[in-house]
Amino acid sequence: MSSLPPWLAQLLPIVILLGAIGLVLSRLPKVELGHSDAFRRRRFLNWFPLGLTYAFLYMGRYNVNVATSAMGAQTSNADFATIFFWGTLTYGAAFLLNGPLTDKLGGRFTILLSAGGSAVANIAMGGLVYAVLKNGWAPPGGVVAWLAGLYSVNMYFQSFGAVSIVKVNASWFHVRERGQLGGVFGILISLGLYFAFDWCRFIADAAPVWWVFFVPAALLLGFLVLDFFVIRDTPSQTGHPDFDTADASSGETGPALSVPQLFGKLLSNRVIVIILGVEFCSGFLRNAVMQWFPKYAKAVGESGGFVASNWGMLSCVAGILGGMFAGVISDRIFDSRRGPVSTVLYAGLLLGAVGAVFLLGTAGAGWSVVFMSLCVIGVHGMLSGTATMDFGGKKNAGIVVGIIDGAVYAGTAIHALVYGKILPTGDAMKDPANWKPWPLAMLPLAVVGLVLASRVWHAKPQPRGAPLPVGDVVPGAVPGASSRTGTNG
Repeated sequence: MSSLPPWLAQLLPIVILLGAIGLVLSRLPKVELGHSDAFRRRRFLNWFPLGLTYAFLYMGRYNVNVATSAMGAQTSNADFATIFFWGTLTYGAAFLLNGPLTDKLGGRFTILLSAGGSAVANIAMGGLVYAVLKNGWAPPGGVVAWLAGLYSVNMYFQSFGAVSIVKVNASWFHVRERGQLGGVFGILISLGLYFAFDWCRFIADAAPVWWVFFVPAALLLGFLVLDFFVIRDTPSQTGHPDFDTADASSGETGPALSVPQLFGKLLSNRVIVIILGVEFCSGFLRNAVMQWFPKYAKAVGESGGFVASNWGMLSCVAGILGGMFAGVISDRIFDSRRGPVSTVLYAGLLLGAVGAVFLLGTAGAGWSVVFMSLCVIGVHGMLSGTATMDFGGKKNAGIVVGIIDGAVYAGTAIHALVYGKILPTGDAMKDPANWKPWPLAMLPLAVVGLVLASRVWHAKPQPRGAPLPVGDVVPGAVPGASSRTGTNG
């Protein structure tokens, strides 16, 4: 593939892998739920552009990593950590408002809001960088403060993305189909990472750095128009019958609870609280790997190595494999339970973090964190992308996603604070030994996440009124449902 253009040489393995996964999935026995072929085709037209919008939201979210690296002396690693901290803090806090809003307004409306708001914020960030680098403007308070503020605005609108995709899909997919859907969620995240890191790096190499913001904005505006015409919240809005998805909203006929009552119910549910803890750890670990390996490689002079040169592509391939492994195994082996596969993947995260500690300064460190990407995207797809639908139900999916993804980004914000303080600066960055705190800080989070994931091994939603097998324990119920659960062992 050496004679191919660089962008095509990196895209080709992803296309081949997606084709292979599509072939394998097409050969698996289908889950028969009575869907017509026409329904399946219309469902594809609903979730596919919705999913690509989410992938391009990722491009418009993590492009700030590439942009701050390309801005040279204008921004340091510590400055990136500051910008990223305020953005992710805003993202996590916004879920408290945006989760209930999505349940009220519908996922179609809020994905349009997300794409449009993020596009405008990216245009503003690109304009700021243009004014600073091209015209020599010195903004009052400094470029870092302005970027942090605009990035926070971007992240507020970004926070509608995950909530919207889960809210819409919750009405279109039965519980027994959602493990595989969680794998698709992982694929979308992975494609977004590829767009954010590799496409944005190609853009930064070929054009002025402000285009790293303008290009994602243009793509998001294009998908806003497409989504307006094709995405619908429920099957009945497209002429197909709605159906019982057998999740936590199934059988609920009582009056709707207020938002404070819903939050209280959710936070009294043992399963939801444990998933919150697991996803806090996932947020820390995902970004510890994703955001800092490229900066580590550049600092220690390994940016020309295979892993660093193909970081977006390798992260994408790893995430696709992790997401589909998790989804297929969850539905086909573990009876649509999300805890077992999350536990297995967290064991992989711990193994990868230990490997990175001992392999720092060698090519093996890069491969260790690629393996960690595989594991953490698989977990995130299972819990934030799938368990949120299961335990929130289609009626309350927005609030549950809001709470759980809020925990993810609380972990992300803490990660930015921690790494902004413990990682080397200046000439000390050139010595790989000085980067030892990077993998060491991952170890306690991997251990805690593994222990917590193992505690929801048996967790599975139950529709209201469904009988529980003898020996199962019912924790504080998710609104409109009981939850079958237990501890591992």
